[in-house]
Amino acid sequence: MNMRRFLLIPHLKIHNANAMSSPYTIGFPAMTAWLGAVHALQRHLRQQGLNELELIGTAVSCHRFDLQTYKGAGDFVHSIVGTANPLDKDGSRPAFVEEARCHLEVSLLIEFHGLDSDDHDCFKNLINTHLHRMKWASGDVLTVKPVEVLPVDEDNERETKKVLNRLMLGHVLIERRDLMRKAMQEENTDALDALIDHLKVMHRSTQDENGKVTWNSQRKVPGWLVPIAVGFQGISELGIAKNQRDRDTPHRFAESVITLGEFKMPYRVTKLDDMLWQYRVVPEQNLYLCQTLSSTYGD
Repeated sequence: MNMRRFLLIPHLKIHNANAMSSPYTIGFPAMTAWLGAVHALQRHLRQQGLNELELIGTAVSCHRFDLQTYKGAGDFVHSIVGTANPLDKDGSRPAFVEEARCHLEVSLLIEFHGLDSDDHDCFKNLINTHLHRMKWASGDVLTVKPVEVLPVDEDNERETKKVLNRLMLGHVLIERRDLMRKAMQEENTDALDALIDHLKVMHRSTQDENGKVTWNSQRKVPGWLVPIAVGFQGISELGIAKNQRDRDTPHRFAESVITLGEFKMPYRVTKLDDMLWQYRVVPEQNLYLCQTLSSTYGD
């Protein structure tokens, strides 16, 4: 028996979350935002006496996503619905800084260990109390249903499906870095070309013998593929920066790491580890990543 325990935070409604998922992409909040919030939750619970508790993997199921954009009559592209910043001293508007926002509803499935079953009631009460005080992806919590603790025997397919059904109706985000690696190795393309090749939609037309034209639109591979921000890569040596917040921790400049992700209906997930994300550090390459438990960093 391979027994695992999960915390389910169902139908978390978030207002004005950060949709600027990386310097290059706007959309679903980055995985660093979700894992950061879960890490903050763990630190709070430890301060409340649950010192052995570890939240080791997080799955995110999106039920609703509303990106705050506007497209007027005759507009070619959508515009970001920004917030009105305070006026300058002379009454003029300050320089515009893009702040993409979204309203969304998600369910989080978090694997944990280091907690006795006798403490589950206290565990759930602390979380229910603290959830409304937290920021999730820089957004405010509007409502959330009471959390649940779900023991799962991974060898029991019926129990696994029962947990996955709790994430319906929604789409869970999984990692598809394998598609980029395959394209880079087999087609000898760089990472950016491999990413764009999988995101672009190709429109082709065919004409039959009667002159009728039929259009067909498709992507390189099927599936709901999206660019996702999964961490950072250091681009400078460790050191102390002037006026840094934490004077005791070495500082390093970093850039965002972007890869492919895929939104899947939970019933199509075969292994829980395919959708559970955790932190991963690759010191020799200065990489600080969020990856699924079933993924290993290769190249």
